Amino acid sequence: MKQNVITMLIVMLMLFLSACNTESTSQSVSLNEEVKEEPTSNEEEPNNKTDEAVREELGKEEDNQEEEVRAVYQVSDKSTVIPLAEDIDENVVLLTFDDAPDRYSLDIAETLRSLDANAIFFVNGHFISTPEGEDKLRKIHDMGFLIGNHTYNHPLLSTISEEEQKEEIVSLNNRIEEIIGERPKFFRAPNGVNTDYSKQVVQDEGMVLMNWTYGYDYFEPYMNKGKLTTAMITGEGPEADVPYSLLKPGANLLMHDREWTSAALADIIKGLRESGYEMVDPNLIQIK
Repeated sequence: MKQNVITMLIVMLMLFLSACNTESTSQSVSLNEEVKEEPTSNEEEPNNKTDEAVREELGKEEDNQEEEVRAVYQVSDKSTVIPLAEDIDENVVLLTFDDAPDRYSLDIAETLRSLDANAIFFVNGHFISTPEGEDKLRKIHDMGFLIGNHTYNHPLLSTISEEEQKEEIVSLNNRIEEIIGERPKFFRAPNGVNTDYSKQVVQDEGMVLMNWTYGYDYFEPYMNKGKLTTAMITGEGPEADVPYSLLKPGANLLMHDREWTSAALADIIKGLRESGYEMVDPNLIQIK
């Protein structure tokens, strides 16, 4: 009898241990499944988002670094281009073209591009008030040239009200941005005449204000390819009361959208290079 009881107890104990082992195994399998599933659902997506955010931050840092590296010149109070470091070439001139894009700006841009020379095109609003004008501006910009602000209607700023001065400058910035997606970085007043108020508006708009060192294509004696070429290469304009040379390192050269200017441009660039000057890329100029 006792033996039967002992046998039954042993069997019951084995069954109990077997049941415990099965439950433990089941819990272990369930726990392992949970451990396998959780990282898949909770870790992969956040990691992707983090990587994307990091890439975006790195991209911004690279862009900022690129801008800092590329700014190697600045515009002085006298509108000349000055190197920001001693090891930067000072034997450069800045080419600028006012009253764009009228009749010859595209030809001028093509000549510049063919000779690997850069420049700033200072635009008037009344030249981009038509689809044709918009298209010209867009093409010049797409060729890689910077677009400057030369006021909307080319008024003498000292003769109009402060409200009108602001409208002339800001409305043109808005219009140019509508067409090319960028606001101008440089400003030149018609006839080089600024006011204290226009200077403040230019500063508020984040633009660099500049006039020029010399230019001759708007004087009647130099409305001629040969004479203009000589004057721009030498810096001398005796028939414009400048019997001495204004050419110097960093000179800011003023030209316009004119037939004789377009015709003389290739010879002007070649002559300046033969004299030891290179055309500075306006993208290398620091924006204040």
